[in-house]
Amino acid sequence: MKRMLLVSLLMSCGATFITPLFPLYSEAYKLNSLQITILFAIYAAFLLPTLFVTGDKGSTWGLKRVVRISILISITSTLFFLVSQNAWMLYVARLLEGVAYGAFTGTAVAFLMKQTPPNKVSTALKLSGVTILVGFGLGPAIAGLILQYLHHQPLRLPFWILLVLLIVSLILLETIPKDVVSFEQKRVKTKISLGVPSNIRSHFWSMVGLPIFTVFTIQGIALSLIPTFVKDVIHTSNLSVSGLIIFVSLGGAALAQFIPWPSRPVTRIRFGILLLAIGSWVIVSSGLTSSLPLLWAGIFIQSIGGGWTFQIALQLAGQLPEPKARPRVISAFYLCAYSGFIVPIIGVGALTQFLNLNHSLIVLNLFAAFIVVYVLMYSVKYKRTYSDI
Repeated sequence: MKRMLLVSLLMSCGATFITPLFPLYSEAYKLNSLQITILFAIYAAFLLPTLFVTGDKGSTWGLKRVVRISILISITSTLFFLVSQNAWMLYVARLLEGVAYGAFTGTAVAFLMKQTPPNKVSTALKLSGVTILVGFGLGPAIAGLILQYLHHQPLRLPFWILLVLLIVSLILLETIPKDVVSFEQKRVKTKISLGVPSNIRSHFWSMVGLPIFTVFTIQGIALSLIPTFVKDVIHTSNLSVSGLIIFVSLGGAALAQFIPWPSRPVTRIRFGILLLAIGSWVIVSSGLTSSLPLLWAGIFIQSIGGGWTFQIALQLAGQLPEPKARPRVISAFYLCAYSGFIVPIIGVGALTQFLNLNHSLIVLNLFAAFIVVYVLMYSVKYKRTYSDI
């Protein structure tokens, strides 16, 4: 279990490693805010369909085999970053990284479960989620520190280090026993489905779909625009700051899930989505005042809210449907989540063609505020239906 968790940590680092380099790529390849946000969003656009395919068919192909292929694709993506001379190579590299992590996400948890004793499955699932979030935050933090303090080939050196990390993850994977695919499993034809049963549809979209969409929207904005925000709005030239901010945001979201209060799911998601919105407005205020401490405070508040909202939304996605409908509902959960990585982020990038970055974030926050108010109002109806929670 420990080795597979370490593989997950290293792969998750790779998925977000590029983030602090966005301002450098913007300067080197003359990319505007819209092009930078598309560079970020193309990752999610290719991740999602890959996740659905491998999530359904990974067990018939062999889980370890799919994980191995995903690491190899990630290595290929890293090589594209290393040799990139034109902007199109960056987009190809991000596309490949999306495919790689989509394949990894769809099979890594299932492979981890096969390596875990039955009495430790619950612990393994929690550790898996926390490990992935920490990895997402650790990648930008490492890259930012490299850029700030190792002044040598800033567009190349971080990816040499990432390449080493990915090769280590591949070696670790090969030390784990492979899963055995039976002849019957190979013959099974699975059908990818996203349908949410009608009896839980309203509850799902209001208490799971919209909250997780909001989490990924706001966290996605942090991942794609925080480096530019720190440089142009907060006016600091320290390249490690943006990486550390993202680490606090995502690592804090992981650790927040261990905070025991509030324990009731509805209360916890109410506080979570409210804190998520408050943190976003504090971040906007930091831009208006060019205050770095205020930015840190907003990220901290946002991380707690994002962690709680993610935790309960995923919990409800697993609890609301009947067991046979659970895979379809979980797939819909990820559809909502990664839609938050794509649609609003590109929207903000488009707004920056007419407004400055801080005013564009204000528009996004107003959009998110409507969702937060709706979820809080709907939670009253939801709690009446499920009075025991």
